[in-house]
Amino acid sequence: MTNRFAFDLHATDGRARTGTIRMQRGEIRTPGFMPVGTSATVKAMKPEAVRATGADIILGNTYHLMLRPGAERVARLGGLHRFMNWDRPILTDSGGYQVMSLSDLNKLTEEGVEFRSHLDGSKHMLTPERSMEIQRLLGSDIVMAFDECPRADRPRDEIAASMEMSMRWAKRSRDAFDSGEEHAARAALFGIQQGALDEELRRTSADKLIDIGFDGYAVGGLAVGEGQEAMFGVLDYAPSQLPEDRPRYLMGVGKPDDLVGAVERGIDMFDCVLPTRSGRNGQAFTWNGPLNLRNARHAEDTGPLDERCPCPTCAHYSRAYLHHLQKSGEMLGAMLVTEHNLTFYQSLMQAMRKAISEGTLTDFARRFRDDYLQT
Repeated sequence: MTNRFAFDLHATDGRARTGTIRMQRGEIRTPGFMPVGTSATVKAMKPEAVRATGADIILGNTYHLMLRPGAERVARLGGLHRFMNWDRPILTDSGGYQVMSLSDLNKLTEEGVEFRSHLDGSKHMLTPERSMEIQRLLGSDIVMAFDECPRADRPRDEIAASMEMSMRWAKRSRDAFDSGEEHAARAALFGIQQGALDEELRRTSADKLIDIGFDGYAVGGLAVGEGQEAMFGVLDYAPSQLPEDRPRYLMGVGKPDDLVGAVERGIDMFDCVLPTRSGRNGQAFTWNGPLNLRNARHAEDTGPLDERCPCPTCAHYSRAYLHHLQKSGEMLGAMLVTEHNLTFYQSLMQAMRKAISEGTLTDFARRFRDDYLQT
């Protein structure tokens, strides 16, 4: 192990793996889920409460933080960790996905993406070099290479051209990251595999990334509307195209049953806004499936959200009270359900780590689906 970054595999069960990422700011257990802290906050949660759910790492968003409050300002204030009072690892995305999703506000060239802010219309240029600079100023622990994320329904030649450009951007990201010697001495850089739903393009992308060399590898370009069956189809081969001794990160995923299926196929890391966004909208995830707290059937239910959940929400508040908070639009409702959802996600990851270590993941996954997907 180095002080900068190491990944230790502890056990495998089929294609599933459990291990530990070791970094200067702490250890990250895998498979693991990263709560999304888009704008230097995991919405409706204090950082200490996020940690109490079992989270080892959170995600920050380069695009949003570069626009507000600004990466240079965050750096002057001591970096993102001090700014938001989170002393453990932070992964920052490159900003590419958000810029691409605002297609009516951007102009894409080989150099990068020129775009207008969704906040005030101001013009900005985001390149691989600028993305690395922003993530360095934020003080990110795991930095993501800059890439383009095309929709899977685009023509194959367009997807291939996009992938090739992303690989050129990956090399520029690698060079720019390495030039920031002080940051590179304690942070890690992950490359992002692209290629949509095409196995051959994904193989080419993986080979090019491996040739450049990264600390970890993400499977990008999924969870963008292709559906679970198509996503799992890609995951049946994409993780095995990436190095076995490096973490594999599936970006932007997902629902609890997505996580189980992806872990079975060899994925180690996840992030998604779903547990926090759902918490604000009154949807709770439980071992017996999701439930909508706005439904009238919960109005006089004195039971907890989930009898198997160890979170403070389940210990102290009834479904009836949470229903009342949601119907009344009280902010406490969003806080309590978000706390529960994040705890559920971390409990699910912990249960899968245990099952992999014991060689029982297939049985665990079957029981989980029987309960969670019940109709």
